[in-house]
Amino acid sequence: MTGFTRLPDLALRTYGGSVVAANDESFAEREALIRPGPAEFRPHTFGAKGQVYDGWETRRRREPGHDWAIVRLGLPGIIRGVVVDTAWFRGNYPPYASVEACAAEGCPAPDELDGWVEVVPKSPLKGDAVHEFVVTDPRRFTHVRLNIFPDGGVARLRVHGRVVPDPAFLEGLTVDLAALENGGLVTACSDAFYSSPNNVLAPGLARNQAEGWETARRRGGGNDWLVVALAGPGRVAVAEIDTTNLVFNAPGWASLKGVDADRAPLEDEDAWFPLLPRTRLQPDTRHRFRLDDGRRITHARLDIYPDGGLARLRLLGTLTP
Repeated sequence: MTGFTRLPDLALRTYGGSVVAANDESFAEREALIRPGPAEFRPHTFGAKGQVYDGWETRRRREPGHDWAIVRLGLPGIIRGVVVDTAWFRGNYPPYASVEACAAEGCPAPDELDGWVEVVPKSPLKGDAVHEFVVTDPRRFTHVRLNIFPDGGVARLRVHGRVVPDPAFLEGLTVDLAALENGGLVTACSDAFYSSPNNVLAPGLARNQAEGWETARRRGGGNDWLVVALAGPGRVAVAEIDTTNLVFNAPGWASLKGVDADRAPLEDEDAWFPLLPRTRLQPDTRHRFRLDDGRRITHARLDIYPDGGLARLRLLGTLTP
């Protein structure tokens, strides 16, 4: 993962995304566009509509026009890049695609959406290929529309960006300051061999090890770690370190530190102060800790000893005014 693909996929189904409408899905259902993981393919697997594809596929168009699908982002925010993946679509991929986006309040129906702006212009596609498009529009969006010209199949649509939550649901409330959906983000980590560290900030519970963060086995000294930029400056009262599903590869211990980056640079090790001392962890367990330090922080550092995996990290607290 490089560039914008390091940022969360705002459209991902497991983050709450939904393909709310499509003008056609004759051969393969629209919901596949935002499934987690790469598209799968089993050759010579035929159903009533032909070869079974893990993606969205429309009929052969015999009249002018184009096909489209609308995705409600699970995590509204600023889009930094879009990936259109035509994996396994070789003789039936669309030769061109574009992407539009809009911002809507509340939960409107698809036909009530308006104010669409183009964020990816009509661009050529290849079959069975990953296409990355950088987006420069700085506005916050809640929905995207994938247009394909004139028809065909797309395996996956990824919409990477920075989450921008609605502040009305953060101000004055106790919330998870580390959560992706609230604007938290892992900005650095020691190792991401098996999976992305941002997984530990994802909504909901991890269903398996792949939905958490797991490092390679450490053969030398030291330990693994990650740094989280919180949703905003705040005070953390409760930490939850969850090793669910990690039975034989959970860390033995963990500790937490905090820093206020508005008052000292992150590189200043002396500015970091302890929130949770090195504490033993159990496998496949949700651990909850009350934190007594009420100082304001903007970033938290989780150290795991010596290596291993975590399902989730929650930092419950309040934003400063």
